[in-house]
Amino acid sequence: MSSDSGATKVASALLRNFIRLGVTHFVVCPGSRSQALGLAAAQLEKSNEVVLTVRIDERSAGFLALGSAVETGVPAVVITTSGTAVAQLMPSVLESHHSGVPMILLTADRPTELRGIGSNQTTDQLAVFSKFVRLARDISVPSTGGLSESFLESLAAEAIGAATGRSGSPGPVQLNLGFREPLSGELRPNDHAVERKLAIGPATNSIAATALQREQGTVVIAGHGSGAKAEEFARTIGAPLLAEVSSGARFGPNLVVSYRELLQDQAFGGMVKRAIVFGHPTLSREVPKLLERSDVETIIIRGNTAEAFNPGRRAAKVVESVEAVGELGDWADPWVAKWVFASRELNSTFSVFDPEASRTDDSRTVSRHGRAQLEVFRERITRKLLVESVWQKTWPHDRLVFASSRLIRVADSVVTGKRITVHSNRGLAGIDGNNATAIGIAIASQGGLVGSTAANSVAGMTRLVTGDLAFLHDVGSLLFPIGESKPRIQIIVGNDNGGSLFDELEVAGTADSDSFDRVIFTPHDAKIAALSSAYGWDHRLVRNRGELDEALSLTEGQVIIEAVLERD
Repeated sequence: MSSDSGATKVASALLRNFIRLGVTHFVVCPGSRSQALGLAAAQLEKSNEVVLTVRIDERSAGFLALGSAVETGVPAVVITTSGTAVAQLMPSVLESHHSGVPMILLTADRPTELRGIGSNQTTDQLAVFSKFVRLARDISVPSTGGLSESFLESLAAEAIGAATGRSGSPGPVQLNLGFREPLSGELRPNDHAVERKLAIGPATNSIAATALQREQGTVVIAGHGSGAKAEEFARTIGAPLLAEVSSGARFGPNLVVSYRELLQDQAFGGMVKRAIVFGHPTLSREVPKLLERSDVETIIIRGNTAEAFNPGRRAAKVVESVEAVGELGDWADPWVAKWVFASRELNSTFSVFDPEASRTDDSRTVSRHGRAQLEVFRERITRKLLVESVWQKTWPHDRLVFASSRLIRVADSVVTGKRITVHSNRGLAGIDGNNATAIGIAIASQGGLVGSTAANSVAGMTRLVTGDLAFLHDVGSLLFPIGESKPRIQIIVGNDNGGSLFDELEVAGTADSDSFDRVIFTPHDAKIAALSSAYGWDHRLVRNRGELDEALSLTEGQVIIEAVLERD
């Protein structure tokens, strides 16, 4: 092993600069060309400078890093070798770009003299991600001697600034490192800890907020990633709050759960004159339809995403932020109350609990109540029951993640207000990477990162609610390398043996049923229990409410809860 490897010197110094500037999580994929980066990351893990996660699949690695950043706001650094390994990151790069989540990619490459001559495992890596990265730099690493410390510190700072949105929206960054042989050398133990001198935080926005006054006929729409500011604004200005389940704003007195039905009602949706939109609404057809109306003034608050949500390109204003001024309203305003009470009426539920039965000695009453409770225990699991049960079991110290499947739409239609943390990959709403994203969120939220304020003794459970196809698409992400710590996580798989979301498409009613099933519904008979065992996860098969409640009450380990659903 060479004692003067430029690859090792640059890798070690660059990673230490990332740590110095606030990075706490490295996600490494094994490879030859990237060996100096991987070995440097392993040494930094041993000295407790950073958390290291290893994944053999670059797609899993990218989405795991995405989950870590979704939870913390701090970009994780993903390290890969050259060739197709880089291309495997594309799905997570697209999600990072469209959802405005920071990510830093260190992609190892051949040096310039080996490119364009048919060298093994060599392609144009700077062209892979095209316009979807906020920054792309090609760095030529000398075979000996390394690069100057000031250059590497400046490079790390530039990457972090671009990833976290210091000069635009947050998103992915690529540093492509052309390593020359020797690809690694002697790595001397660190004799001092890395001094962290800058905490990564959100970019400051010096642009003045747009002032909006209270107006009758206003609704506030909170799409994915809106955050609590959408709820606060709706409450302050006195407007109904139409908040999607992954908005971070699905709580408060102005919340309208049954917003889809009411938007279709002329007495409600027909009376809307102004819509103020936070975040990225993706879960209904009614919201885009409302915003495309010529008689509705639409005001879009641009979030972290690269593109503002603007159906029909009819928005009157696209602004950075808003503030309520003038005469302000509250939840008791007749306009708000009309929406809230109508929603509660549409979404009312029946409780089997009879308080009188618990206070009587009448044997017939007690027996009747007992039979009713037993029937509830035996109740077949439906999609509505599944998402409501998970919602009820989730509390502020937990994390809830929804895959892009039918179940997130069901949850958006029925679950009530509750201030809990809900995540989902809604940037492109892809089927891929959901298991990995949830694992990344679990690691980050349960105190698994350096400098985290969460403590393992009090941090909660992370739950992913997913359909069977989304689960199977990312099944490789269930693999934990030997010796790596594992977070507490439940993956709740609603298994109807295919893609029942597609049954809601118009074409389902006109296409040949066999052809539709073959190429769209895509039925399968995968054995989820066997897959769980193969990857070392516990498995619980649940068919009724009682079994589901018992499985959801588990508080430790890695559990796959397979809920049997019917294709209706």
